[in-house]
Amino acid sequence: MTPLAFEERYCSEWRELADMLQRARGEKKVANAGQAEFSAQRLTQLYRRACEQLALARSRSFPAHLVDRLESLTHDAHQLIYRQRDFGLSALAHLLLTRFPQAVREHANYVWVAALVFILPTLILGWLVYRQPELILAVVSADTAAQFETMYSPTAEALGRLRGAETDVAMFGFYIRNNMTVALQCFASGLAAGVGSLLYLAFNGGYGGAIGGYLTNRGMGGAFYPFIATHSAFELTAIVLSGAAGLRIGHAWLMPRRRSRRQSLVDATRDVLPVVYGVLALLLIAAAIEAFWSSASALPASIKYAAAALCWTAVLAWLTLQGRDRAS
Repeated sequence: MTPLAFEERYCSEWRELADMLQRARGEKKVANAGQAEFSAQRLTQLYRRACEQLALARSRSFPAHLVDRLESLTHDAHQLIYRQRDFGLSALAHLLLTRFPQAVREHANYVWVAALVFILPTLILGWLVYRQPELILAVVSADTAAQFETMYSPTAEALGRLRGAETDVAMFGFYIRNNMTVALQCFASGLAAGVGSLLYLAFNGGYGGAIGGYLTNRGMGGAFYPFIATHSAFELTAIVLSGAAGLRIGHAWLMPRRRSRRQSLVDATRDVLPVVYGVLALLLIAAAIEAFWSSASALPASIKYAAAALCWTAVLAWLTLQGRDRAS
């Protein structure tokens, strides 16, 4: 579809949405409650369609005036729809079940790049260290490697527990701090033209792969992989999405188009905020599972793998299916 055909196909919806926004901002009282409910429903439908059209326009590198028009429309509609939903469980549920997966799909190109940059070093370093375990010393110190062996020993009372942590609650706090730090690095470093996000994604992927390859070589894969299987659905997804958000920020800095660089960064940050909030939720879930479920050495590996399959399916369904406008 050419940009001209794209504009001709959807411009009537854009005009309708712009008209509804203007009328809604000027209204102080609605006489017909039933009509107000219908209008609100139509407004929400047009907003969701505009978000999908914006994602399409970005992915196909349509002219800046089309992208800018859609960005302005979706921003104004978002402000109007959610200005009365700043607090409460319903707002939180809407954010996590609708806006978060929508925002992930809107930034699918960045997500795919981030996933590739994260996964490739994981596989490459994992294979290299598995073949030559002495290479682990290029990634961590000998003491750290020995500590990992202790943490994932089949005889350990609680898998993955640090020497200084006596309880699962203490490990829960450690996992939250560690995971948040990694995610923040992947996101905030996007300000360095996106290069920082790429480096942190590659580093964290390579680090995890090296540890996995080393423990597998040492015969501890039977304890390590059941430990990481379940919570990795949330933790690894969160890291990739953090990096994707950072890449969006970096892209906005590199290519502000007709806007100022500052305004471009502000707009990009606003676009990825739902992703950032969703990442926080994913990391909290991951930390809870890692501390209280993954560490349980008494649970059979088959049970953990079954739970992991359910979690990965749930996360992928969450990001790909939730928040879609079935009526459109």
